[in-house]
Amino acid sequence: MKFVASTILLTLFSTAAFAQSDDEISWERVREARPNATIFSPLDLPAPNSVRNGAGAPGPDYWQQQVDYNIEVSIDPETRTVHASAEVTYTNNSPDKLDYLWLHLEQNVFREDSIGNAVADAASIGAKPEGDGYTIYGVKHRRKDLPFHVYDTMGLLELPKPLRGGGKFSFDIEWSFVIPRNVFRRFGMKKYNKGYVYEIAQWIPQVAVYDDVNGWNTLPYLGSGEFYTNFGDYNVEITAPHDFVVVATGELENKNKVFTPAQAKALDKAKKSKETVMIISKEDVGQNSSRPLGDKPLTWKFEAENVRTFAWACSDAFILDAASVDGVLVQTAYPEEGGKVWAKATQMMCKAIAGYNRRLIPYPYPVATNVLGPEGGMEYPMIVFCNGRREKGVYGVTTHEIGHNWFPMMINTDERRHAWMDEGFNTFINGYSTEDWFGPQRKNENDPGEFAWAMQMADSVPIVTAPDKLPSMALGLLEYSKTGVGLTLLRETIVGPERFDFAFKQYMNRWKFKSPQPADFFRTIEDAAGMDLAWFWRGWFMETGMLDQAVSGVGKNNDRIRFENLGGLVMPLHYRVTYTDETFDDYIKPVEVWFQSNQIIVNLSTTKEIAEVEIDTKHLFPEIDRYNNVWNVAKKNAEKEAVKAPVTETSND
Repeated sequence: MKFVASTILLTLFSTAAFAQSDDEISWERVREARPNATIFSPLDLPAPNSVRNGAGAPGPDYWQQQVDYNIEVSIDPETRTVHASAEVTYTNNSPDKLDYLWLHLEQNVFREDSIGNAVADAASIGAKPEGDGYTIYGVKHRRKDLPFHVYDTMGLLELPKPLRGGGKFSFDIEWSFVIPRNVFRRFGMKKYNKGYVYEIAQWIPQVAVYDDVNGWNTLPYLGSGEFYTNFGDYNVEITAPHDFVVVATGELENKNKVFTPAQAKALDKAKKSKETVMIISKEDVGQNSSRPLGDKPLTWKFEAENVRTFAWACSDAFILDAASVDGVLVQTAYPEEGGKVWAKATQMMCKAIAGYNRRLIPYPYPVATNVLGPEGGMEYPMIVFCNGRREKGVYGVTTHEIGHNWFPMMINTDERRHAWMDEGFNTFINGYSTEDWFGPQRKNENDPGEFAWAMQMADSVPIVTAPDKLPSMALGLLEYSKTGVGLTLLRETIVGPERFDFAFKQYMNRWKFKSPQPADFFRTIEDAAGMDLAWFWRGWFMETGMLDQAVSGVGKNNDRIRFENLGGLVMPLHYRVTYTDETFDDYIKPVEVWFQSNQIIVNLSTTKEIAEVEIDTKHLFPEIDRYNNVWNVAKKNAEKEAVKAPVTETSND
C-alpha cells in the first residue's frame, strides 16, 4: 500500500502526542529497557533449527502449506453483489496433524459489530460499516455439510477426520457480499464519465497460514495490518456484463472470446512490443463494436500459479493499452479521466520493472497490470490499484505498488505482524526507482541526513510494533519511512553498496516463494555481508534511541579531540578536522569505537593548529542536534564570553 506525502505529514502531527522531549532521550532510559545488555549485545533471536538455520536460510526441513482455488464468480453492478463458489484444495506439508482449518473472512470487517469497526480510525478500515459482510451459503466436503463457525473476520472449519502431514483435503464453499458504496481502503467502486470502475480484493474466504512459528495465524483483520496468506494456484472464471472489461491476477486464457479479433491481435502484438499498443481506445469505450458480438454476460478465465492471493477489476469505462518488458506483458486499464498522464502509465510500469530486475532479482510473473480506480494505492500479485493525476505522483504510486510484487508477493512476509518487512523494504527500493523515469536525482528520497526530526516525532515507538497496534497514523512514519531510510543508511554508508547488494540478493534468492521471519532477514544480511549488525537491528528497528554525536572538546595542544555519544543510538563516527591554513583531513571511525564507553578521545599526529572539528559534514546520518557536531575557535570563544557575561535583572514594571 502507498502512503503519500500528505499522509506522512498527518502521521507526524498525530505522533506528536506520544513523542517525548529531548531531555528524556538518554542512555538511562535505554538501559532500563535492557538492563543486562548493551546495544552491541547479540540479539535474542529464536534458536536456529532444521527449518530455519543460523545463517538465516531455510533449512533442510523447511515446509509451508499450499492452498489451490478453482473459483467461479459473478458481479451484478445493479445490486453491487459479488457471488462466488470455490473448490479449495489444502495440502498439509507440515509434520503436524490438523483437526481443523481457519479461514480469513475479511469482508466481515464491514459489519457494525466487527472488531475492526470498534477500533476504526484514520489508520484502520477507513469506511463506515455497511452490510453484513459475507453471506456463507455452505461449506461442503463430498456434498456433505461441514461444521463452520464464524468469529468476526475468522472462520473455523472442522474436518471430518484429522489431516495428517503430506495429506490433502478439498472442500467447496459458496458465498456472496455487497461492495460498499464507501470507498474502502484497498478496494471499492467509483463512478466516472462513461461508467463505474470496480476493484475487488480481500474477497475470498482464504485458508489462513499454518506455519512453524505461530501455528495458525489467526490475527483478526482490523484494517492496518494487510495480509499473510499461502501460496497456491488459482483458476478463476469471472462473469461480468457484456460491456465490461475485466483485468485480474494471472494470465487471461480465453482472449478470443472476450475481446474482438482486432483487440486480440493487438494484445498479441503488445506481448512483443516495447512501445505501448492500444487495445481499447478512448473512442472505443461504450461502442458496441468494441465488444464481441451479442449482449449476454461474458466469462473471463484467468490462471495464476504460485501466488498468495487473487484480485481483479472490471469496468464499462476502461481504456486498455499494453506493452512488454523483459518478457512480461504490462498493461494499464483506466477511464478517460486518466488523461495524458495515465496514457504513459504502461511505460512507467515497464521502466519500474526493468529497474527492479537490474537491481534485485527478476520479476516472477508473466503479467503486470495497473488499474486507475477508487483505491489510492494497493498491491496484489500481477495487478495493482493506483491513483493520481500528476506524473510524479502516478509514477511514485506505480513504482511503489509494482515493487510489492517482490515484497511481499514473492518474498511472503507476515504483514499483520511485520509490516516493515514489505512496506519498508519496498520504500527502500522505491528510493532508487525514481531515476528510472525522471533521470538522475540530486539525492535519494530516503535521505538519512534529513530524517532526524521525523525520528523524534515517533520517539518511544519501535519499527517492530505490529501495524494494528501503532498509535494513530504512525504506520507511515515507522513501517514505511524509517525502515526505508534505515536500509538506505545501511547500504550507502555502513555496509557499502557492493557488499549490501550481494547480501540483499542472497536474502531474496533464499526466501523467494517462501515465508521469512525477521530473524531470517537479520541473520541472512549478517551472514552474506560478513558483519555483526546487532547494534543496528537493535538500535534502528527494535528500540527508539536517537543519534546525537558531539564534539565535546579539543586539547590545548591541538593533539586530542574528545567525542561523545549522547543518544541511545550508535553509528560510525565520521568527522573532519579543518586547520588554520584552510586544509582539512576527513576521518572515519567504525561503530566499534563505542564498545566500551560513550566517550572517546582521538589522538592527532599533526603540528597544525586546529580551526574547526565537525561531525558528519556530508549529513549522512540522522543527527538530532547538529549544533554540538561542531567545535571551532570562534564558537569556543563565544561560549567563554557568555559564561563571563554578568547576569542582569529585568523588570516588567
